[in-house]
Amino acid sequence: MAESHTPRSLIVTLYGAYGRETSGSLAVAELIRLLAAVGVDAPSVRSSVSRLKRRGLLEARPTAAGAAGYALSADARQLLDDGDRRIYAHPAPRSQDGWVLAVFSVPESERSKRHVLRSRLAGLGFGTAAPGVWLAPARLHDEARHTLERLQLAPYVELFRGEHLGFAPTAEAVARWWDLPAIAKQHEDFLDRHEPVLRAWESRPSAAREDAGPDAGPDAGPDAEAAYRDYLLALDSWRRLPYADPGLPAELLPEDWPGGRSAEVFGRLHGLLRDAGAAFVRGARHGGP
Repeated sequence: MAESHTPRSLIVTLYGAYGRETSGSLAVAELIRLLAAVGVDAPSVRSSVSRLKRRGLLEARPTAAGAAGYALSADARQLLDDGDRRIYAHPAPRSQDGWVLAVFSVPESERSKRHVLRSRLAGLGFGTAAPGVWLAPARLHDEARHTLERLQLAPYVELFRGEHLGFAPTAEAVARWWDLPAIAKQHEDFLDRHEPVLRAWESRPSAAREDAGPDAGPDAGPDAEAAYRDYLLALDSWRRLPYADPGLPAELLPEDWPGGRSAEVFGRLHGLLRDAGAAFVRGARHGGP
């Protein structure tokens, strides 16, 4: 398992990719089988499930077969539904679409919430225009609202829509508001790790890829497991990137910006491997008690 893929992150990624179907509930034994394929041991799965339950992201719920299991909480589903719009959609943003501004003020007696607000806004991809003034592309308004309400931070924040009217050119200002070299490095790291995986799958004979397709039965073979493993790891890496990179208009970014290429690589891996990996998930879920 790659160092950046933590058990908790992989469990959330697994639920996001495959765990919202039918009852949406997975037994711990199923999670252990599914996470073993990406190098996570059973004790790590159990402790991570406990932590996710304590954080309110998982809740006890019987599986479709009636066994004890865990499903996403309503808050976690909202989180993943919001995330889907970033992870799987690759819009072509325009400068004229404008910005959403988050202006916050926290009383000194509650200053700990100041750090929470900053970290959450940064985690949503907001840049910093000035102390207490954060901004992001306008399309992120709904997700920002959901997040602030879920964390009970809305009373400290005012949200506005607007456009940049100066005084610096917008591209110059964007380079101050976001750490573009750091974001580009994340895209390049993703490409270094997963572009060779895509090339390897695309170089396979088409029949080998089809053998791991969505109609494979519960005894799906090694190609289905490989598709599942490569897809889950790619998704776990990729799903952070649309938050670090909020999807800024191309005209405001450096000419050699790697974001479009990394989005294309993930999109092609998704098209090749997601449904093929589902065959392995079905097999693992039918593989025992």
